[in-house]
Amino acid sequence: MRKHSNRIIYGSLFMSALALSACAGSDQGKTSASVPSAQAPAAQSRAGVQKPQALASENLRREQDRSSLDALRRGEAADTARDGAMKEVYFDFDQYNLDNDDRATLRASAEWLKKNPSARAQIEGHSDERGTNEYNLALAAKRAQAAKDYLVSLGVSENRLSTVSYGEEIPVCQDATESCWQKNRRDRFVMMAKGPAF
Repeated sequence: MRKHSNRIIYGSLFMSALALSACAGSDQGKTSASVPSAQAPAAQSRAGVQKPQALASENLRREQDRSSLDALRRGEAADTARDGAMKEVYFDFDQYNLDNDDRATLRASAEWLKKNPSARAQIEGHSDERGTNEYNLALAAKRAQAAKDYLVSLGVSENRLSTVSYGEEIPVCQDATESCWQKNRRDRFVMMAKGPAF
């Protein structure tokens, strides 16, 4: 009886060790596939050829993790790079409807998303400081949703887009002037590399 129970224990330990090594092996494979080593770009540049897909993937990695919340945590400005793939859209006071300029900006963004099918975007809704926190969070959520709805109407798959509302909490400008408030009433787009749907 004791020999039988020892076999069960050793068998269980062997199977556990085998399962753990298989998991570790598959995790390593995922890590190297999804996050290239720092040496990969150097190796590619030595070879003299870098595939367009690799360049697009590299650009996405640079833009990834640049959410307004990340910028706030680092003490940086929460604005979009001028050469970013998707440009911000701005709103009138207490409004969340898209005007003609916003629609033109979003059409260009939709075209970029269609050409880059692995890209996903998080749409951040922002507001100026006037109004209560609760009201501004709700207003900014409507702004983000308006942009998402329009992008979907242009043929971008809904599962590639997510929304988040920051309300007045992460302003890009802090002066109490109309020109400053205008900069804060915006939707900002954060590009994310290929991953699970939101």
